[in-house]
Amino acid sequence: MVFSRLIIEGNAVYEIDDACMEQRRRRLEELERGQRGELQGQERKPGGR
Repeated sequence: MVFSRLIIEGNAVYEIDDACMEQRRRRLEELERGQRGELQGQERKPGGR
């Protein structure tokens, strides 16, 4: 069962699909994990600044 949310902003109304928001959240988590991995890899390089 898919739910949606209505966002009312002034005269504009937006419908947000929860399944879409879940997919977006997962993508953001993957990006954050990837960035953390890159940062950790940079810190471990010998002679790096």
